[in-house]
Amino acid sequence: MFQTLINAFRNKEVRTKILFTLLVLFIYRVGCWIPVPGLDTSALAAQFAATENTNTFLSLLNGITGDALQNGALLALGISPYINASIISQLLTIAIPALERWSKQGDEGKRKMAMFTRVLTVVLAVVQSVGIVVSFGTAGYLSAGDNNVFFFDMPVVLLGFLIGIVLVGGAVFTMWLGEKLTDLGIGNGISLIIFVGILSTAGIAVVENIALWGTDENAPWYLVIFLLLVVVIFGLITFIDGAERKVPVQYAKQIKGRKQYGGQSTHIPIKVNASGVLPIIFATAIITFPQLIMQMIPGATPNWWTDLFGTGQPLYFVLSGLLILFFSYFYAMIQFQPDEVARNLQQYGGFIPGIRPGKATAEYLRKVNKRLTLFGAIYLAFVFIVPSVVFAILQNVAGFSSSLTNAFSSTGMLIVVSVALEFQKQLESQLMMRQYRGFLK
Repeated sequence: MFQTLINAFRNKEVRTKILFTLLVLFIYRVGCWIPVPGLDTSALAAQFAATENTNTFLSLLNGITGDALQNGALLALGISPYINASIISQLLTIAIPALERWSKQGDEGKRKMAMFTRVLTVVLAVVQSVGIVVSFGTAGYLSAGDNNVFFFDMPVVLLGFLIGIVLVGGAVFTMWLGEKLTDLGIGNGISLIIFVGILSTAGIAVVENIALWGTDENAPWYLVIFLLLVVVIFGLITFIDGAERKVPVQYAKQIKGRKQYGGQSTHIPIKVNASGVLPIIFATAIITFPQLIMQMIPGATPNWWTDLFGTGQPLYFVLSGLLILFFSYFYAMIQFQPDEVARNLQQYGGFIPGIRPGKATAEYLRKVNKRLTLFGAIYLAFVFIVPSVVFAILQNVAGFSSSLTNAFSSTGMLIVVSVALEFQKQLESQLMMRQYRGFLK
């Protein structure tokens, strides 16, 4: 990884892309600290500090945006609406024929899908901003009078409307930054924005722990043990992320004229965890969505859903595990099409040794994919549940700082590892492309 970075900075074009990426990410992080006009940010930060052990919709959103929501920042919604819109768009391609046609129309279809995703992002941003503003208004965080930076008194309803517009605008601006990163920077801009937000949350937690070293003699040991556990979990995630089943494929020899074609051996790579972190994101979104709805309904407290399915509750882990298993299989059905793969193999004269071409090959690939999906789903459920339980035990029994144990969620660790590996592959492909370009010149 370090050698790849060194080689990348030696290339002028790649170095420019990296510097542009760093500049855009810096702008994003600045936007995560500029407060929204009209919010009582001090009371908001105190409330988040008091409820940092709960896993409500707002706390999850705050963690993935690097404490932007806690700061009452312009980019408090972050990239969350765009992520949800992208996921919904992919799922709707199965149910809506028009979207399915767009997904298969090449560049023109991609542009239509991108526009549909943008519109859906705005709709979801409006829904989330309404939920957040209503929640803030109920808690009394909408300041007025002397604390109002609009410089004149206004009704709370109008103030909430203006704050909602700012939050929606921040979400659209974040989406635009992500798209610019993808077009002009290195790698997937949306993933990099999430990556930076999670690392920022973890960095703030480490700094807070270091600040306690003078008053708490156990604080350094807490940090060392926590970092060791994170390294072990990162190693497990990296090991499984690159695991794949290589199904051997042999191409029959064909003689056309005086030339012989085929005869070579290759393989079909089927990843153990092909769905990545998406099943966990789906599961988390479903569990936290009722909380968002209840926060928009006055008088819905106490939140019985949080009491039953909040972090640390047995039903929370049971429901999360079941949803992860379901979405792992659901996403595998979308991504891998055994019938289409078998048809392409048969068309080009390929076959799996010992398996008849056609229907038998499709059944064999489907069987292999189901087994790998089951293992990948169990792995995702394990990574999602076990670290959370271990960190909760360390916090409640050993007295670990809650800021440390909440710094890296299981979803966050999976995202960090996945994005880091993807970023390395993008750098290597950029370097390889420019090496070939120089060779051709």
